[in-house]
This record gives sequence, C-alpha cells and structure tokens, in this order.
Amino acid sequence: MDDVTHFITGFGRFQKKYFSSDQDLYDQLKEGQQPKALVIACCDSRVDPAIVTDCDPGELFVVRNVANLVPPYETDGGIHGVSSALEFGVKSLNVEHIIVLGHALCGGITALMRGDLVEDGSEFIGPWMRIASRARTNVLERLSDKPFDAQVRACEKTAILTSLENLITFPWIEERVNAGTLHLHGWYFDLINGALLGYDLDSDRFKPLVAAPTSTQRL
Repeated sequence: MDDVTHFITGFGRFQKKYFSSDQDLYDQLKEGQQPKALVIACCDSRVDPAIVTDCDPGELFVVRNVANLVPPYETDGGIHGVSSALEFGVKSLNVEHIIVLGHALCGGITALMRGDLVEDGSEFIGPWMRIASRARTNVLERLSDKPFDAQVRACEKTAILTSLENLITFPWIEERVNAGTLHLHGWYFDLINGALLGYDLDSDRFKPLVAAPTSTQRL
C-alpha cells in the first residue's frame, strides 16, 4: 500500500505543476492533442520515453510493448493493438516522426537470445517475440564467436531495424515516408552508460546522438 500511496502523492505533485503553476498547457490540451512524434518503446519500467526525452504532456504519442516491437502489416481480422495505435497516430494525429526506441538490458531480447521463449510455454510473450526472430538469426550468424552479452546488445539494436522494416509494410506509412511527410528513426538508449544512439542509414551503424556523460559530468 505504501507504493500506491507514493503514486497518489506523485499525482499531487503533477497536479500542482500542471494544473496550478502551468495551467495554460492543460488548457490547450483540453482542446485536443497534436503530438509531432509517435514513439514505440518497451514496457520496461526504466525506459519511460517521456522521462528519457524530458517531454511535457502532449508532446509524444506513445506505444509501449515488450521489446518495443512493431509487427508487420496484417489484415487478417485479428485484434492488433500496436497496429491500431500506429493507424491512429499516423492517419488521425498526422505525426511527423515515428521513433522506435530500444534499450540496453532488454529482458525480452535477452530471453529471445537464450531461446527461453521456445520452451517456457509462455502464452503470449513467446509468440510476440517471434517478431524479432530474424534479428536473433542475423546476430547468431554474424557474431557466433562473440560473448553472449555482446550478442544481446547487438540483437537489441538489430530488432530496432526489424521494427523499422515492418513499419514500411504499412501502406499508409510507406506513402507518407515516400512523400517526405513522415520520418522514421531508430534510437537506442544505452542505459548502461547513459548515452542515446541513433541509426544512421548511410553507415548502417548506430551513432551517438547524445554521448555518455563523462565521470566529471556525473558528479
């Protein structure tokens, strides 16, 4: 119960900040939301995209799931939570950017690389993580001689690229990307070192967007 009280107290601080000190912001948001970016992030409690990017309410339209994955476009009559959020963000909110935000120490990717999801009998996680199965195969082929931790870090990044590729399978995303009205980004939060990396298409590498802090800066 103490944990829940902590959250309620936190709402009080939020209320004071946005409904007292900065009421203008929520007066605007009452009229509707106009986020410029849609972020696909992991459910991991350590990588809240609004906190990581220091955004105010209304700036990000956020979709969170295990391992920040995007499934391919499907019209099979099933229930598709991520796809429906993409449709709303792109077609209704007209976001200008989609950011796939992966991160280091991802539990879903670690389990995928271990092969745990094949045998553990998970009802939902195993089938979901199969979206990233080709990322796992790619890493095992390229880095078979590397330590397991290095393979996991590589798969975390490669899975981001898989999600970017899957985004283009949605016809209304591809159309906007080709028209230059929508831009796709692959970001990787290195929470081990405190850096933010971005995928660079020209070099086919993740490069620093914000470098890790120096030991002096951390003090």
